Parts: sequence; C-alpha cells; structure tokens
Amino acid sequence: MNDTMVATMLSHMLQYIEDPDIKAGVELAYNMAVKNVHFLKELFQQEQFAIPNGFTEDDVNTSAPRLYSDTFCLTYVNHMAKVGMLAYGGFLSMSVRLDVREFFTNAINETATLYNSTLEIAVSKGFFVRAPYIGVPEETDYVDTKKYLGGLNPFTDKRPLNAIEISHLYMNIQTNSIGAKLCLSFGQTSQNKEIQEFMLRGSEISKKHVMLFTEALDESDLIAPGSPDVCVSYSTTQTYSDKIMMFHMSLLSAAGTGNYAAAAAASLRTDLAVNYERLSVEVAQFAKSGADIMIKNNWLEQPPGLKDREKLVKKEGM
Repeated sequence: MNDTMVATMLSHMLQYIEDPDIKAGVELAYNMAVKNVHFLKELFQQEQFAIPNGFTEDDVNTSAPRLYSDTFCLTYVNHMAKVGMLAYGGFLSMSVRLDVREFFTNAINETATLYNSTLEIAVSKGFFVRAPYIGVPEETDYVDTKKYLGGLNPFTDKRPLNAIEISHLYMNIQTNSIGAKLCLSFGQTSQNKEIQEFMLRGSEISKKHVMLFTEALDESDLIAPGSPDVCVSYSTTQTYSDKIMMFHMSLLSAAGTGNYAAAAAASLRTDLAVNYERLSVEVAQFAKSGADIMIKNNWLEQPPGLKDREKLVKKEGM
C-alpha cells in the first residue's frame, strides 16, 4: 500500500523536476518503491495471499500541470525516507521468516541510503534547514532538583530546553510544515467539497502545532527553523485521486502520532510532555474523521485479520 502510493505520487513529480541532481534523488526513491512492489507481489502470489489493490496509474492524472517545486519534491522524499526508516525497523523486529527479514533489512539499508543522498543534495544546494545551535558542553552534570522536571506551574520559571527536547521540537516543526503544504496542495486540487474541508482543517492543525513548537523554542531564546522553498503551485487541476490523497493523510497522521509519542517520552519537562499528549489527541481525532470519509467512499482497504468466529458459528447453524 505504501510503496504503490509513493510510486504513484513520485511518477507525476518526476515529469516536471528540472534540476538534474534533485531528479536523480527522486528517481532513486521511485525505483526503490517499484522494486519493493514487485518483490511483494511475487511473495504474495507464491503464498496464495490476496494482493492489496493499492494504487495504480488510475490514481494520478499524468496530464495535470506541475504541482510542486523541485525543492518540495526533494524535501518530500527526504521526509518520507525518515518515515520509512522508522517503519522498516519496526517491521523487521516483528518478522521471523528469513526472506521477509532479508527484505526489510535491505529496505532499511536502501532507505538510509536514500535519506543520506537526498540530505547531501539539499546541503549542496544550500536549502537544508539546520537545527537550532547550542554550545558544546565543557563538563558533565547531574540533575540536582525535581524542578528540572517541572514546567506546568505558571508561577515558576521554566528551565531552558535541553538538547533532546530541542531536537524533537525542531523535527516536529519540520514535519508539520511539510504536512501543511501537502494538505494545501491536496485541498486545492480535489473536486470534492468534503475532502477540501478536511484538507484545510489538516493544514490549520499543522500550522497551529508549528506555532506552539516555535513558541517553546522562543521561550528559551532559540530561533525556530525556517522552511526552504517548498512551494505549491496554484494549479487546481485534479492531480491525484481522492483515494490516494486520503490514504496519504492517514499515513502522515499515524507517523505524526508516533513522533509525538516519542517526543513526549523523551521530554523531561512536564509541560512539553503534556503538550505532545494533548496534540496527539487532536491528530487522532483528525485521522478518525479521515477514516470515516474513506469508509464512506469505499476507499479503505481492510488489513488481513481473523474471521469472526461467532458469525461463522451462526452461519454453520443455518
């Protein structure tokens, strides 16, 4: 499902990318996705396992005008590589069969290569957005007061952020910035009013979260990272099917919830952890409304699972 989505998304981007270096990075991601789909289809056929429909050329309008800038395309691929590294690591840890473990191990290595190569391209082009800088510590130290864990009391000063907390705030600013742009592009090209409203809501949620994380950095006198030229064109032509756009948002929502959970667990300042948990609920509610739209339109493919034993018994009794 994920690989057919990525291949379909990138197939349209590749038609318009002008920078040869950026095009090479995006082509690397496209070829990886196509290769993965080929392997998985063969594996499913070998096991007589129903192959998901996923997404095909019917889910992209190849004649639609350009939707994203070159910079956005590279930033998008780099972001999806981050998501892929986390996902493949989890899949590998749940796998037992040798061929499946080899597939996911290879996928981790290839996705890491993709991340490194697209990052190098961004650095070489001068649009890589660096994280906030802190001074190099000259000595080790220990937490000597419970106040280090505080942050909820409005009548006491909050301690400055530590490096781990800064890193998570930076990452979540970046991911939400990309999410807001994707929502905007999906909303302006969809012809379905319900999906337009859903995407606008997603864009507003992402912008609000960026503002909250930026304020947290600002309180410690840190400048929040800006965004590269990840512009979206003014095209209103339907580029991707509503089905693939809604699936994409469900994937990003799941990744965002995971990011917030990791950030909450790593943040020792209580106000940050509470904020991440509160925002996770908002993302979950947004994802739920998206799932409702997908179910209503028969776009949500059901994952394999156990059959309902009670229904089987009643059927046999008939």
